Amino acid sequence: MGDLLTGSADAAAGLTVRGADLIDRSAPVSVRETLAARDVPARLAAKDPTLWGPGAEAKVRLGWRDTHRRSRELLPQLAELIEELADLDHVVLAGTDGSSLAPEVIARTLGRPLTVLDTTDPGQVRTALADRLDRTVVVVSGKSGSTVETDSLRRAYWHAFLDAGMTEAEAARHFVVVTDPGSPLEATAAEMGVVTIVADSDLAGRYSALTAFGLVPSALAGVAVTDLLDEADALAATLGRDRDNPGLALGVALGAAATTGRDTVALVSDGTGVDGLGDWAEHLLAESIGTAGGGILPVVVESPDAPGATGPDVLTVSYGGALAPGVTPGVGAAAVAVNGPLGAQFLTWEYATAIAAAVLGVDPFDQPHVAERREHTARILATGPAPETPSFTEGAVEVYAPAGAPGDLVGVLRWLLDGLADDGYLAVTAYLDRLGDAAAAGLRPVLARATRRPVTFRWGPRPAGQHLGGPPVGSYLQLTGAVTDDLPVPGRPYTFGELQAAQAAGDRQALAGQGRPVLRLHLTERAAGVAQLLDAAGRTRDDDG
Repeated sequence: MGDLLTGSADAAAGLTVRGADLIDRSAPVSVRETLAARDVPARLAAKDPTLWGPGAEAKVRLGWRDTHRRSRELLPQLAELIEELADLDHVVLAGTDGSSLAPEVIARTLGRPLTVLDTTDPGQVRTALADRLDRTVVVVSGKSGSTVETDSLRRAYWHAFLDAGMTEAEAARHFVVVTDPGSPLEATAAEMGVVTIVADSDLAGRYSALTAFGLVPSALAGVAVTDLLDEADALAATLGRDRDNPGLALGVALGAAATTGRDTVALVSDGTGVDGLGDWAEHLLAESIGTAGGGILPVVVESPDAPGATGPDVLTVSYGGALAPGVTPGVGAAAVAVNGPLGAQFLTWEYATAIAAAVLGVDPFDQPHVAERREHTARILATGPAPETPSFTEGAVEVYAPAGAPGDLVGVLRWLLDGLADDGYLAVTAYLDRLGDAAAAGLRPVLARATRRPVTFRWGPRPAGQHLGGPPVGSYLQLTGAVTDDLPVPGRPYTFGELQAAQAAGDRQALAGQGRPVLRLHLTERAAGVAQLLDAAGRTRDDDG
């Protein structure tokens, strides 16, 4: 288990947070005592929207505090739906952002099969469409459903069912829509004649784990979702306390660390059975308290000894399942350990994020940059991409670099790393197939080993709000790949390959508009290009000795 954590623990409902008190003691003034003096735990438990200032956003975004109770109303409907669709045993979730990350964590942790399709990569979409189509139920999930990714995936599956010889009524049986009441997607679902389940609308998508967005695909995949609600409900009773409140302890640790120079949060699994929670927590933290020109930079690391897991400005937080009595959690040099059942984990992290935001003085429910990337993408789809000429080509990699960058692959990568400021970070985004091109994720630890600054990794088009609204100290590496077998988006004048390229170009335009350095590497042959990049990234360090 690594080094043992010391200090007291906050424990309730089977969930324990250890190490937070030591972080609080490192602050000049106890964050916990300051919050208690302001009655913050009780006010948050009571859904007081004034905790983050006078803005109106919190007034309509605090439903996550008790959504696990309202979600029980879904259980009879879910039971009926599971029975009606018992012959459709291949569950596909077509959604993006917060609507897809939580169900993936739930399914992976509890060992249930769920295909999560949150991509526009034509190869990945084509592979999914070819997999057991006659036994597939597609959960189309989105608060509005108007995002181009969700709409395109819905169109692709509808067209595939009809091409397979189904009538429209037969195809409709293979869909379940989850969306906000009154959304454009609800209207589309009515036109299609498909089952629609409306979700709580008084919360942001990243706080929707215990709503219909998280529960419907999970239940169809075979998860006993009642257990998740029970776990969250058991924890909820503790959230108004000043002590024995795990959510408060974690929020205090995040806030105290950020205000004392440890504003990078390394998220690492301790291997005890909560699979993939780091990706969900990274999104929650980045979009909630990383988009106000400051805040926290979350980084998912692969293992306790991975590059970037520790450092002078890093708060290392491990996460895992409930531990046997007498076992003390600890992962390497983890400063804070969070252990407990998954339903309680979701509520704890949501509460902790809101607490940390109150400490830092930011609004955790504001979403100032949500529309920016989408607007750029829509404009490029409408007008066509601007012509681009590579700075140079090396092997299977075309390099599109700012003026003045070196003319070789190792050199341009080293140039990007050397340009990071003392408080900077590198964000890697791969607009590739996260299954077929999975090896690309290996770039994160290799590049992190070559620099002393944080390196993040995400698969496009997953959200990147922090990249646009966070501290203006990031540098950006974008990976794109050649498309050899494109796929049309039915009813639209573009293909999935063109949509993916437009999304990548939209990201670059948004970042360039804010003066951020962006290096694009285009893989003309994907497998060879990824291997070449991994080799070159490793040599950025080797060549330095």
